[in-house]
Amino acid sequence: MSERVTHGLRLYAAILTTLSGAAQVATLWLRNLDAAAVLAALLGATYLIIGIGLFGRSRFSLFVAIAVPGTAAAALLHCIGTPAPANLLRIAVDGLIVLLSATVLWRVRHTPTP
Repeated sequence: MSERVTHGLRLYAAILTTLSGAAQVATLWLRNLDAAAVLAALLGATYLIIGIGLFGRSRFSLFVAIAVPGTAAAALLHCIGTPAPANLLRIAVDGLIVLLSATVLWRVRHTPTP
């Protein structure tokens, strides 16, 4: 893969992370204000910060973009028995973010420097 493709994958991961974070924050207006809603909004704010980091060039943001959505998806799968369609979509988007970020991190770490 060329550097252009790697940059495109990173951009897609950044856009998905930012949109996912914005959607999680927006659920505050659709749910009753309880501890679960506040926690979801806090996780959404974390996703927004990760998304902003992915628009840059840091490797740290790639590590965080693998760890946080992966952990959130695993926790969501563990805590609920039969997931609703909205939760399945969130898990799928988190998995895609992890896959894109891992691919970009692999490419960045294994690209020879001139």
